[in-house]
Amino acid sequence: MWNHKNLLIQFLFVCLFACGCSKVERSGQRVAESGRETHFADLSDPMGDLSQVIPSVVAVSDRNPAKRNSANSSDRDWPQWRGPARTDISAETDLLRQWPEGGSGPKQLWVSRDAGIGYSGPAIVDNVLYTMGALPLSASGLEEQGGEEAVAEAKECVIAMDAVTGELLWSTEVGDVFQNNWGNGPRCTPTIDGDFVYALSALGDLVCLEKASGKQIWKRSFTEDFDGEVPHWGYCESVLIDGDHLICTPGGPKGAMAALDKKTGDVIWRSTDFTDGAQYVSMIAIENGGKRQYVQLTQQHLVGIDAENGGLLWSSDWPGRVAVVPTPISKDDTIYITSGYGVGCKLVRLNEQNQAEEVYANRTMKNHHGGVILLDGHLYGFSDGVGWLCQNIDNGKKVWSKKGDLGKGAIAYADDRFYCIGEDDGRVVLIDASPEGWNPKGEFTLSPQTELRKPAGRVWTHPVIVDGRLYLRDQELLYCYDVRDN
Repeated sequence: MWNHKNLLIQFLFVCLFACGCSKVERSGQRVAESGRETHFADLSDPMGDLSQVIPSVVAVSDRNPAKRNSANSSDRDWPQWRGPARTDISAETDLLRQWPEGGSGPKQLWVSRDAGIGYSGPAIVDNVLYTMGALPLSASGLEEQGGEEAVAEAKECVIAMDAVTGELLWSTEVGDVFQNNWGNGPRCTPTIDGDFVYALSALGDLVCLEKASGKQIWKRSFTEDFDGEVPHWGYCESVLIDGDHLICTPGGPKGAMAALDKKTGDVIWRSTDFTDGAQYVSMIAIENGGKRQYVQLTQQHLVGIDAENGGLLWSSDWPGRVAVVPTPISKDDTIYITSGYGVGCKLVRLNEQNQAEEVYANRTMKNHHGGVILLDGHLYGFSDGVGWLCQNIDNGKKVWSKKGDLGKGAIAYADDRFYCIGEDDGRVVLIDASPEGWNPKGEFTLSPQTELRKPAGRVWTHPVIVDGRLYLRDQELLYCYDVRDN
């Protein structure tokens, strides 16, 4: 017989079940069948040159997306480019709400000079930080560091460090060094999956390494094995691990994208119906209309590629210029994209038949490469010519903008705050994560700063917040700060 206690327990169980069902209904995220192309309005811009998901994402909310992560990472891990769900949103809590006055910023825990030359971001799993860099440091190409002869001797490497102390654990050569005036060395952030690290050099050398030792398991070349062509600023993609497959974008006539067996590097499929050249975008994985697919962006198209066979599910035109970099953003049944050089942004909606329809296209957000974050229905990032910007994702309208307090830069999120870093001066500003406006909560400037930067180089690596620590990079320098609210 049910007594009052039993009835109370039953009532609580029903409430919890109903709440869970409601969350599942809200989490439906769609995207993907139909080669139908959508029209993009003419976005020619007289301003000219105004001058980057692995595991699947099935959104529960903008703030805390659920993930089916093959890397089995905890909330305190950052196993890939832009974090567990490729959103640049950290699950960290109990962080400093305000930084000390006077520009001192949070406590600096360590600075390492072992990262090598490059722009690769950190991936952090089990208190080990994985990144890439060109070694020796003379790979900067500066005359006083040995010039081009020294560059020829350098190699791009995958590097592992103790995330708590900054101690170098191991480094493994991947391939020759990419060189240009904007900065030599690798751009990719390694992807950690189980016991392995996957990384791509700027010249297209793709490797699988043992996570514990750095021992090479297999290696492939985007150019020699997949007939890809190195983009002007080098390959920048951070490869995606999805189940047993590694998904990447060599580009070219044999298929812009490829799925490989992550254990062997063998080709599973090529996207033969999608043959654009590679740009600098790291793709995301979504599901829509019963189809799992990979969303990728080039200078010509935004596409959804069938995860099962590499077929083109849908395509939407994109008038990209010079360089297309930011990662696409998924919200429910829509995909948001943006790029710089005066192009702008666009929102596409997918129906159950995986047909793409353009919702809007405008120049409100023109994000070059510092990234855009979706939080509670609003997009945040730096827009060329506009400044730091908050945009409504549903209608594309500007909510607020701020120009002058901090120059162009990259953004990351943790615990109701945005961490913004300026590319020119290395200033780091903490602001409220709010559609109410730009509200600073403290700042500091990176110190020391690199002396090995190429003439056109900047501070371009995105901030990362893991386990109460803020990680930043300026070429060969890696910084770690304590941002816990003790």
